[in-house]
Amino acid sequence: MDVRRVESETELEDALTVRRAVFIEEQGVPEHRELDGKDETATNFVAYDGDQPVGAARLREYDDAAGKVERVAVLEARRGEGLGREIMDAVEAAAKAAGCEAVVLHAQVPVVEFYDRLGYEVMSEEFEDAGIPHREMRKSL
Repeated sequence: MDVRRVESETELEDALTVRRAVFIEEQGVPEHRELDGKDETATNFVAYDGDQPVGAARLREYDDAAGKVERVAVLEARRGEGLGREIMDAVEAAAKAAGCEAVVLHAQVPVVEFYDRLGYEVMSEEFEDAGIPHREMRKSL
């Protein structure tokens, strides 16, 4: 598998294809919430298996010392293969290279344990976003 920082419109469309499949089609997130207009100012990532996009994520500025990881997605048929960890490794490396001391994310409650295994700490009570329960998590880099 190859996780790339998005450098072209084609790669961005591949990342959005994965996100549409996971968030809009599978989870029922409204399209206007998923495609929020923030991708143009974010650093996007797409994971490929050969020439097939299978995962995605994006990184945005959160505050002076932290980046915010968003839209982490792996196609349903490819979950459990370690792709999420590889995507997170690439995003965290980019955040660190950009001078971030930490990263934060809003984890869907069913995957809090996944992020916990990657060294993230729960920072909030449960809250709802797009009808899905989440917890804010943070990791020092």
